[in-house]
Amino acid sequence: MFAHCANPETLEGIKWLSCYLTTGKHMAFYASFGTVLLLLAITAPTALAFGFGGATAARSSFTPLRWFGRSYIAIVRGVPDIAFFLFFVIALDQGFEWMRHKVKCPDWEQPIRQGNDFVVCAEAKLPLSDSAQWVHESYGFMLAVLTFAIVFGAFAANVLFGAMRAVPRTQLETAESYGMSPRQTFWRIMVPQMWVYALPGLSNLWMVLIKATPLLFLLGVEDIVYWARELGGSKTARFTDYPHGDWRMWYFFALLVFYLAFTKVSEVVLDRLMARLTKGQATSGGEAQRKTA
Repeated sequence: MFAHCANPETLEGIKWLSCYLTTGKHMAFYASFGTVLLLLAITAPTALAFGFGGATAARSSFTPLRWFGRSYIAIVRGVPDIAFFLFFVIALDQGFEWMRHKVKCPDWEQPIRQGNDFVVCAEAKLPLSDSAQWVHESYGFMLAVLTFAIVFGAFAANVLFGAMRAVPRTQLETAESYGMSPRQTFWRIMVPQMWVYALPGLSNLWMVLIKATPLLFLLGVEDIVYWARELGGSKTARFTDYPHGDWRMWYFFALLVFYLAFTKVSEVVLDRLMARLTKGQATSGGEAQRKTA
């Protein structure tokens, strides 16, 4: 990046460090922080949508839908996250390719399952073999986002289901006595009030989601953990212009600072949001504000 970086062998001290920290791989490392933030920005609302759908299904009066909602919550919450992360990425990828295979190659006669191999026609592969690198990376990121949303959506569904049940029954009965339909009661009375009961659980879930982002490394996405491990390992002059020893401790220390700072900012924002939502509410948070005032 700098003019004096043309010949790294002649550099020392601050100049060497400035050139080392501005190499192409380090730029990818810095960009990977944006990947993590983008994952959180997309996954959080998507998981919340999955959670709201799961919670609504779990309290449905339609028995098959209720069973589906409660099974979704119970199964995902009962299996280790890492198992689901590894399972869903493979299952979703093969599921998408299988659907494309049925549409694009209807005359295919060979079995798709051939021993341990999953074989579809070339036109059905996702992404196509001649696709640009950014397409492959975007597809992997999309699978990761969907996997995160499905897994954390189940936890969000459990929190929202409990929050819906925490809304005082008397308020729902009052709405019904005024002639509101069940749909109106749900959207106008229950949904606006349930968030104050759900926010503590959703806040904890947000913190867990932040801590789970390093799992991107296991899903094949080049995130901050991947680059910290890649850049921090020992490098010799044979393989790089900037040889150094094992610096992984310093790279992972940078990740530690990043996550601690991000969780602290999240705590401040969530505390302010909680204070705003509980103001005037008949909850422990609202009562604490009343006594303070």
